[in-house]
Amino acid sequence: MEQIPPTHDKTARILDELGVLHTGHFRLTSGRHSDKYMQCAKLFEHPAESAELCSDLSERFCDVDLVAGPAIGGIIMAYEVARALGVRNIFAERENGAMTFRRGFGVSPGERALIVEDVVTTGGSVKEVIELLKAKGAEIVGVGSIVDRSGGNVSFGVPFFSLMRMEAQTWEEAECPLCRKNRPIVKPGSRKE
Repeated sequence: MEQIPPTHDKTARILDELGVLHTGHFRLTSGRHSDKYMQCAKLFEHPAESAELCSDLSERFCDVDLVAGPAIGGIIMAYEVARALGVRNIFAERENGAMTFRRGFGVSPGERALIVEDVVTTGGSVKEVIELLKAKGAEIVGVGSIVDRSGGNVSFGVPFFSLMRMEAQTWEEAECPLCRKNRPIVKPGSRKE
């Protein structure tokens, strides 16, 4: 039996109160379609609640030198988790379609890095940041997220902890029942097509 994170109920309550969960027909950042979408940016509108959840997440990791997140969802989150851990934070962003560190961010060989992301579905952005950090010589200590909507199916090759797991079906566009019903689609994520 799959273990539910001990923070699940608290996280679900906070996200519900803040109107983070949306239902409809969505094209996710991964390109897959879903009937549910978590707009975690709504969480980060509320500093007290986002600091509380990021602090809860930070308690799952130790011996961290650096927290990194992919833009855009991981920027504020990396800051809050790093603040809770008392370490520095950086973020990766896309340049010519590939994740990179800009703005003078550096990583020293041997630094112990934690990667955080607001919502994990396929884990694609996190995996790109992992590879980017490894190329700089960092040691990856783990991955943390507010919500894991992968159904427990994503693996990063390092410890992964989420505050909440959300079961949500996703489909490739060709298999999407909402497309077959001609339901209007929304692309709420940050990555441009």
